[in-house]
Amino acid sequence: MNVIDAIVLAIIEGLTEYLPVSSTGHMIIASSFMKIASDDFTKLFTIVIQLGAIIAVIALYWKRFFQSLDFYFKLLVAFIPSVVFGLLLSDFIDDLLESPLTVAITLIIGGIILLKVDHWFKKNEIEDMEQPDLHTKISYLSALKIGFFQVLAMIPGTSRSGATIVGGLIQNLNRKTAAEFSFFLAVPTMFGATAKKSYDFYKAGFELTGDQINYLIIGNIVAFVVAMIAIKSFIGYLSKNGFKIFGYYRIVLGASLLIIHYFIYSLTVV
Repeated sequence: MNVIDAIVLAIIEGLTEYLPVSSTGHMIIASSFMKIASDDFTKLFTIVIQLGAIIAVIALYWKRFFQSLDFYFKLLVAFIPSVVFGLLLSDFIDDLLESPLTVAITLIIGGIILLKVDHWFKKNEIEDMEQPDLHTKISYLSALKIGFFQVLAMIPGTSRSGATIVGGLIQNLNRKTAAEFSFFLAVPTMFGATAKKSYDFYKAGFELTGDQINYLIIGNIVAFVVAMIAIKSFIGYLSKNGFKIFGYYRIVLGASLLIIHYFIYSLTVV
């Protein structure tokens, strides 16, 4: 990896982390074309730069993020399924992180679902939710169910934000509320993933070079700035227009990857 690779991956992370298009999937695709997807530092980099995206959420929503203890307990409940399944499926997930074809297939499946969700949950936008605060709109059971939807995002290309937003819609939240809860849930989830991956590399004896440390710093700064812009733009667009454009994008991108792989250029990681 060089500094250009780091900046490109960080821009992708910032743009896609909170959109229902899969940031991990996009970084796998990009790093595969760069021929660095199987590099150990690349795997660490794509996880650690999520810290920049986490800080973007806290910076944008800091007044609302620091709410009651009840709200934090609900986030914890929603986070638990990812902890359990993440520990059980760690090796399997690492193998999938090198599979652009997995990303292509899940992009298409997720895209088809996003084409339908606005119709499926239209009543959520019509019904007036009288509770003024996010934490009063979500019960502990709803939080847990959303947490299980987040587990689906362990499959690259699924999209953590997409899975949790759909999970929120199923719990009768409107699009804006479901998206905001997804943003808040990203904080413990991505922090936990970053801590675990960093510990795994440390335990394996992996030592960072000076350049690699600089790449991580640059990557987090770029991801933070880009994520700030992406979050503000996404919430405004989603509230007015829904998910269809993201569904079409996922299907086109997934189909393009399959065509490229089978007819033009093999995406097998080397």
